[in-house]
Amino acid sequence: MLRVAILLCVVLLSGLNVSVHAAEQPVGMVEQPCPPPLARPPVVRDLLVELFIEPRKLTPGDLDRLMKNPQFMEFNEANRSRAAQDWPGLCRYRAANASALAASVATRVVFMGDSITASWALADPVFFDRGIVNRGISGQTTAQMLVRFRADVVALRPKIVHILGGSNDVAGITGPTSAQDCKNNIMSMVEIARANGIDVILGSLPPAVGDVLLASSAAFTRRPGFEPTTTIKELNAWLRDYSAQQRIAFIDYYTALAGPAAELRSDLGNDGVHPNRKGYTIMRRLVEEKFSDRPR
Repeated sequence: MLRVAILLCVVLLSGLNVSVHAAEQPVGMVEQPCPPPLARPPVVRDLLVELFIEPRKLTPGDLDRLMKNPQFMEFNEANRSRAAQDWPGLCRYRAANASALAASVATRVVFMGDSITASWALADPVFFDRGIVNRGISGQTTAQMLVRFRADVVALRPKIVHILGGSNDVAGITGPTSAQDCKNNIMSMVEIARANGIDVILGSLPPAVGDVLLASSAAFTRRPGFEPTTTIKELNAWLRDYSAQQRIAFIDYYTALAGPAAELRSDLGNDGVHPNRKGYTIMRRLVEEKFSDRPR
């Protein structure tokens, strides 16, 4: 039985709207630095939902089919090109933020995070309506989240921000970092939110196992020496303590999703890292049970 963890570090669950044949890039500080957003190909979305959202046993053939899909590969390369020009992802939600501010429905809750948050919108799109917005970007570290926090959270003037990040810091997606750097980024986001009258929910990192496969531009590269379990547990312990000290809400996703070997339960995640639809159903219940003023 295939038991692998896949960190989809750039695009698999991001939903990033990009143009493969982008117009000439602007130079320097300009009024409109972002190209117009384009819709993700439906075939790519459907494939991602089939493989990673609908509960199933993921096989090597599934991954091979993904990596040989021409539309996915074109989408993947476009994302890589876009990310190289926009490290913090400030362009990802620029148009959506403008539309949200112009709409009559006020933003109540912003879900800020990485692919764990981004793929939540694929698994449960109905959850993200009526003033609940998703601002997850696949592959992002807490440093990248911090840079875009004002644009993607504060500017929307929500009542609550749900912050779920750190998995990619643990994995070193953008390079080596320290636990304290990750904690500093999270504390800074919390402080910015509270300074702007926004209540904070901190979520624990979901479980993940070693022997991780990293999605690259055209292939999956094995990292057999990578073992994140201890670091994830330590960071989650800090998140719980920090939340208590600061008197902010904390949701323990880890305990609800973990199996006996500290892995993401196979029935709750297809790839060992990202929850599937059943996993997100549990996560949504934890959010709704945590608060008397529920987001839905």
